[in-house]
Amino acid sequence: MTSSTAENTRTWSGLTIPTAGTYELDQNHKRVGFVARHMMVSKVRGEFAEATATITVGEDPLQSSVTATIQAASINTGQADRDNHLRSGDFLDAEKFPTLEFRSTGVKSHSGNEFVLVGELTIRDVTRPVELEVEFEGVGRSPYGQDIFGFSASTEIEREEFGLTWNVALESGGVLVGKKVKIEIEGEAVRQA
Repeated sequence: MTSSTAENTRTWSGLTIPTAGTYELDQNHKRVGFVARHMMVSKVRGEFAEATATITVGEDPLQSSVTATIQAASINTGQADRDNHLRSGDFLDAEKFPTLEFRSTGVKSHSGNEFVLVGELTIRDVTRPVELEVEFEGVGRSPYGQDIFGFSASTEIEREEFGLTWNVALESGGVLVGKKVKIEIEGEAVRQA
C-alpha cells in the first residue's frame, strides 16, 4: 500500500516541499547540459547522457545535500568528431578521468523557490568550489505511485581552472573555444526512502 502525497509533503517557507528522505535522479527525466562559446561568435550546446545523483532532503531543508556523478565519455554535442575531441586528453581525458563529480557542502541562501547551493566540482582530479543557482519546481506523485520533485540548476565555470586549457588562437583575434562554460541541469528526483 502506498501512502498519499500529502503524507510525503510539508509546508516550509511558503513552499510545499518533500518530507525528509532520500531521492535519486530519474534517468528518464533529466538533462545535464552545458553551453560554451565557439570562435567568439556562437554557442555550442551539449549534454552528458549518463549522470546519477542522490539528493538527501533534510528535516531542516537548508541542511539538504546532493552528490552527483557524471560519466565523462557520455558527452554529446551532436557532432562525433567534436565529441571525440572533448573526450580526449585535450579536454576531459575520459579514459584517465572517467567521471566528473559534485558534492554539495551547504545551502548558502534561499528566496522563495530559489536556492544557492554551494559545493565542490571535480573535473580531471581538480576540485574547485562552485555555486549552483537552484530553482525548486514542485512536488507530485507519478502515475506509478512514486513521490517526485522537480528542479533546475545552473552555474558558470572557468574551464581552465579545471585543467581544460586546450585552445587555438584565431587570426581575427580571440580563441576557438571560450573559457567560460555554463552548466544547465533539469531533472526529477524520485523518493527512495
